[in-house]
Amino acid sequence: MQNLNVTFKNQNGEMLSGILDLPTEEPVAYALFAHCFTCSKNLRAASNIARALNDERIAVLRFDFTGLGQSEGEFADTNFSSNVGDLLAAVDFLDRKHGDVSILIGHSLGGTAVLQAAPQVETAVAVVTIGSPAEPTHVARMLGGHEDSLRERGEAEVDLGGRPFLVKQQFVDDLEQHDVKGTIGKLHKALLIMHAPLDNIVEIDNAAELFVAAKHPKSFVSLDSADHLLTNDDDSRYAGQVLAAWASRYLPHADHGEPFRVAAGEVVARTYTDGFKTDVRAGRHTLVADEPRSVGGTNAGPSPYDLLSASLATCTSMTLHMYAAHKKLDLESVTVRVKHGKIHAVDCEDCESDSGRIDEFQRSIALQGGLSETQRQRVLEIADRCPVHRTLEGEIKIRSKLV
Repeated sequence: MQNLNVTFKNQNGEMLSGILDLPTEEPVAYALFAHCFTCSKNLRAASNIARALNDERIAVLRFDFTGLGQSEGEFADTNFSSNVGDLLAAVDFLDRKHGDVSILIGHSLGGTAVLQAAPQVETAVAVVTIGSPAEPTHVARMLGGHEDSLRERGEAEVDLGGRPFLVKQQFVDDLEQHDVKGTIGKLHKALLIMHAPLDNIVEIDNAAELFVAAKHPKSFVSLDSADHLLTNDDDSRYAGQVLAAWASRYLPHADHGEPFRVAAGEVVARTYTDGFKTDVRAGRHTLVADEPRSVGGTNAGPSPYDLLSASLATCTSMTLHMYAAHKKLDLESVTVRVKHGKIHAVDCEDCESDSGRIDEFQRSIALQGGLSETQRQRVLEIADRCPVHRTLEGEIKIRSKLV
């Protein structure tokens, strides 16, 4: 995941600040993320969702609305209409500098703004809302107790999320000018509505209203016990992973030839002509291998020897966990570190070879729990019984054929 700091101008010529999260591979699509009311692009939930999309080769632009975060302008002079304008400015920036926007994502009021902007984004094929109000006027409830000041003075200082913001009457007046549910019915794009049933900021009934107003294809995903801001990392990561899987149905993917066909018990690796980066599939699991930049790779994934070291480390950790469970030992966790290198045979006192260079794996094992010294030493002995350890030290035959 590569993070690029970017800037672009809104419709008033003010500079907006954004972060473009790029996957390690060439993106198959670009998404735009609109944050919640008075939040910023640096909200941890937004970062987690962007990371999940990057894992599926979807680039994400998240930016600060006018007057928030690192963007220029005065928040007091903004309104729902200007937020929609900021969104369209971000779309224009991505289209000109990087690629067409295929996915529009909005959190809370950002989702409502996305719904309003979506009909004007012809390239977008999918729209996602997370904990979003069905109407922008929902935000007016957050200004409760300030109606008199707004009406008499035309402005009021409001505490929002523990921070003071100056809000003007024009903000409230603008909220009433938008018929978002009417817009949804003419969306003509795939819509995913994500909402937490226990959201006490934007009630779950809003999701129901959005769903009823939308035409198919439309989907709803419950975020269960999540709060409005998805402050639990597990909730935002889950939202990102589900979002990525859902969006894949509507996105064109890069053509890399025939798809992998993976038989039971088989691992498949495919390297293309543009470097060392290699797609790997084991059953339904996928990962990327590469080489460091120092040897001509792009460092998009672990090297082959890193993967070999990982095999030894994971097998060791699993074996010790299984032994401890069988013996009912007080072992809370196992951490295994493995380093691979090559040494001269003449420098190895316990090696059979006496010439050339041999592979050496240095394995360090940390045991957490109430183990006696005798138990710790026994666990160390069991590490050598790990199946991958035995494979590496045993006789190995590799037979190759062209197919």
